[in-house]
Amino acid sequence: MKKIFVLTLFCFSAMVFAQKPIFTSAKIKSATVYSNSAELLQSAAVTLPSGTSEIVIKNVADYVNENTIQIGAPANVTVLSVQFTRNFISEYEIDESNPAIKKVRDSIAIIEKEMGKIANEKVSYSKTIDLLDKNQNVAGQNSGLNVTELIKLVDYYRAKRNELSNLVDVLIEKENKLKDKLSKLNSKLELNTQKQEKTSQGKLVIQVMTDAASSVNLDINYLTNNASWSPFYDLRADNINSPINLMYKAKVVQNTGIDWKKVKLTLSSGNPNQNNTAPILQAWFLRFGYPRVYNNSNTAINSLQGRVSGLALNDDKSYKEESSISNYTTINENQLNVSFDIDIPYDILSNGKAHSVALKDLKLPATYKYYAVPKAEKEAFLLAEISEYSKFNLLPGEANIIFEGMYVGKTMINPNQTSDTLNLSMGRDKKIAIKREKIADKSGTKFLSGYKEQTFTYDITVKNNKKEAIEMLLKDQYPISTDKEITIELLENGKAKVNAETGILTWDVKLNAGETKKFRISYKIKYPKDKFIDNL
Repeated sequence: MKKIFVLTLFCFSAMVFAQKPIFTSAKIKSATVYSNSAELLQSAAVTLPSGTSEIVIKNVADYVNENTIQIGAPANVTVLSVQFTRNFISEYEIDESNPAIKKVRDSIAIIEKEMGKIANEKVSYSKTIDLLDKNQNVAGQNSGLNVTELIKLVDYYRAKRNELSNLVDVLIEKENKLKDKLSKLNSKLELNTQKQEKTSQGKLVIQVMTDAASSVNLDINYLTNNASWSPFYDLRADNINSPINLMYKAKVVQNTGIDWKKVKLTLSSGNPNQNNTAPILQAWFLRFGYPRVYNNSNTAINSLQGRVSGLALNDDKSYKEESSISNYTTINENQLNVSFDIDIPYDILSNGKAHSVALKDLKLPATYKYYAVPKAEKEAFLLAEISEYSKFNLLPGEANIIFEGMYVGKTMINPNQTSDTLNLSMGRDKKIAIKREKIADKSGTKFLSGYKEQTFTYDITVKNNKKEAIEMLLKDQYPISTDKEITIELLENGKAKVNAETGILTWDVKLNAGETKKFRISYKIKYPKDKFIDNL
């Protein structure tokens, strides 16, 4: 009976030991960052016994898309299940097999033993002091003591009590020092159990099975949403006769719970979280409803993407790269997205702050021309026209403009368009004066029977205050009618190119240094006098 009990206890102990989780920490190797997520590749080393084991992998992201978790294991290891959790608590979480942990544990045991001895001595001295204090009246109760004996007794009491009190103070001082050492050892124990730079709450609990004990490396791949990147640029031009130096950059932000230290970084324009189901058209049934009222404001002309001809810079239209950061970044243009593989290892901390990453340094051949819409802005804008821009793999983003060595401001780069050229706004030029004024004696209102007739006349004056000649694309407009009761007649177009469908007037203006030119436009609007047009 005793043998059976011992055998049962041994089997139970073996089962408990077999079920003990094996803890390990994952190290990040690479990160592919998308516009609103990141795919992380990590590795973890673990020593497995034969049979079934439970592995708890620490230092994974705080939030993981469980559907995307992939575990790469050797052929002799079978992964049975994978679970992500942020609340795994176990008494086995500290790896006691680590020599550093054992050393700290032994030091803690020695200090705790020494503190126990001090506590015993403190109790002994305190009891002795209490005994002396309770017997301090013995001289008054015992009348047989003479003065000499009484003096000796007092001296003894005083000396002994001071000695004991001093010993207690020494013990308290030793105890406080030991407490400080114990606190430092406990802190060191925590550091030794948390090797990663930043402690994350995420853990992967993996059930595996193997036929033979071995040390293996596991590759862990998953998607987390707490990371993103966005492109931005630095545009530099020395003058209007030089190409644009474009520094292609990225702002990378991550708050995954783990610091990315010396990782291989890849930035992708793809979005793995988007809906990939192709749309299907259904039958379109019309039905009656109530009209909707919209408040459409008359916005300024904001399309700068009209094709303009300008000053050709050079005959070499080829794509040129600088030899600095460009040599460490490889652009892969896939069927559905563009990715940037960076060979330089980067540190991206999990702090939610933007980290600047340099991608490419490009020279963009450009032609320059000035652009002005005096109805909307009384200043001229310098535009740089980039042809065949698609080969540069630009993405929509903000750009800093540095022209002639000075910071000018910001602009937006939007390559998602159908035109053949990309116009980059390089800023305003204060040396070009533009004025648009209404001519009062050529404008006015007349009432004709049941109609009102309004005439508008404007003079546009442009002066080049620069020391060199310029070319400018100048635009204005006249209104277009969408109601048969409103008739509009363009009286004078100032020799502009007229787009009758949009009402846009365009001039290609050439101005020598110090030259001034004037353009007059005039149009007439006729509509019922009992009606009101609120956006004239």
